[in-house]
Amino acid sequence: MAYYIKSIPTLTGEVAQRFNERAAEVEANRGSIDFSEQVETMRKILAEAKLGY
Repeated sequence: MAYYIKSIPTLTGEVAQRFNERAAEVEANRGSIDFSEQVETMRKILAEAKLGY
């Protein structure tokens, strides 16, 4: 028995324009998240497990 697969909705008009502007803004600010705290935690865990770092 086959199941109906819904088509993927397509953004149009003002919504599409707003989406593209927001996507460009986010892409321009890539890598702005500071993961130094998480990296330090990872290093402590690996050091305790004697796996390096």
